[in-house]
Amino acid sequence: MTSHVATVAFRGIDAMPVDVQVQLSAGNVVFNVVGLPDKAVGESRERVRAALYAVGLALPARRLTVNLSPADLPKEGSHYDLPIALGVLSAMGIVPPDFVQRYVALGELSLDGSITAVAGVLPAAMAANCRDLGLICPRACGAEAAWAGEDVDILAPGTIVQLINHVKGSQVLSRPKPAIAEEAPQALDFKDVKGQEAAKRALEVAAAGGHHLLMIGPPGAGKSMLAQRLPSILPPMDAREMLEASMIASLAGELGEGRLSRRRPFRAPHHSASQPALVGGGLKAKPGEMALAHHGVLFLDELPEFQPRVLESLRQPLESGEILVARANYHVTYPARFQMIAAMNMCKCGNSEAGQACARGPRCASDYQARISGPLLDRMDIQIELPAVRACDLTLPPPKEASADIAARVFAARMRQRARFESLGLAQFRTNAEADGGLLEEIARPDEAGLRLLREAADAMALSARGYHRVLRVARTLADLDGREKPSRLHIAEALSYRQRPGFLRQAA
Repeated sequence: MTSHVATVAFRGIDAMPVDVQVQLSAGNVVFNVVGLPDKAVGESRERVRAALYAVGLALPARRLTVNLSPADLPKEGSHYDLPIALGVLSAMGIVPPDFVQRYVALGELSLDGSITAVAGVLPAAMAANCRDLGLICPRACGAEAAWAGEDVDILAPGTIVQLINHVKGSQVLSRPKPAIAEEAPQALDFKDVKGQEAAKRALEVAAAGGHHLLMIGPPGAGKSMLAQRLPSILPPMDAREMLEASMIASLAGELGEGRLSRRRPFRAPHHSASQPALVGGGLKAKPGEMALAHHGVLFLDELPEFQPRVLESLRQPLESGEILVARANYHVTYPARFQMIAAMNMCKCGNSEAGQACARGPRCASDYQARISGPLLDRMDIQIELPAVRACDLTLPPPKEASADIAARVFAARMRQRARFESLGLAQFRTNAEADGGLLEEIARPDEAGLRLLREAADAMALSARGYHRVLRVARTLADLDGREKPSRLHIAEALSYRQRPGFLRQAA
């Protein structure tokens, strides 16, 4: 007799269907798992054997073969324990075959028969919904799986015994309810920042349009302080964005208690991070920091201190909004529509003020700037230089404008962008930073005075085609903040000021 149980194998955020086939036959008493299992899947034999023994069941003294089909698809992870155990129970006649065929199952078994949490339950639940199947998952992941839809039949047992009792009718497992993480109030606020009004304006523009931003200034100018307060002015994620970001967090095992959050991700990896840590990959092609920052912010402090290969790996995701992790035996694509905020000092030593001149002269700044390639700089929509904060500035009273005031303007600007894209039948776009090509020319064409200024500045500043389009994107966002239908000459002028490289970069180039 051969029993069949459905489960999944993960390729990026896609859950590929896997058929777990279990057969009891005459022959030597062995327990084989075939179908390209990795070490964790191969060890499931002992976990399944011990879990069934803990609940009073013993494997029959027959040949037990488990095939994970398709056999040419690599199987990784411990979530195959539960479907293998269900297949064995079905082959033994304890669980009806028609019951297990109605569900996708995943979960890891403990030696005492309990079912422990695994990563990737939310993508698996979405895949089960598309296949018109239910889902059996660990109790700790039930709240996460419930977000797949109200019409999905979800069972979230804590132990094998609870699942068997539910099948036999002696116990009823209630459907888990979706849960939202309780958001703590934002402790960081822009009212704590004294001075740096130009930098605050640039961050507001970047937040309103989803633009990439580079801040350059001496140590102590407040670059990290400003970047850490950016999430306080970003609007919360809508339902679609929340599901997309949570699916990636689920694969990385970063959903606490299966609770989803509407707060946008803010990832700040250390400058010693490796390329696989930022891009993704490794043995199981896990998502990296770029993918985990999807629909959120990726903050890179001390930008030139990152390895050159790591920085160059940012170029393609900044344009396409996705990451392709290519290996010899698989290709995995992760969405990575993030907003990059970067910060760097003037030079290696950081001395830039009067009386603190760098002893190495322009060579220090030139070597420091050379760590960042021109194509990467060209992808930064906004580049600003921050002056040093003096002690007298810190004695001033706190500013009256708080993050809530800025967030209201950012939210209004984003609603204008969304309404514009929906009127054009392009609901998949969210911010001006995503517009390109003919769409950008249509929605961001300035008035005659602005167009004339843009043409003159493009020649004078030697703007590339990418730089020209990024000026249009920023000008469109500035117009949205002002509630204007078209970018004006004033908006073009401000957008062009953000494309001018700061003084030390021009001198070092």
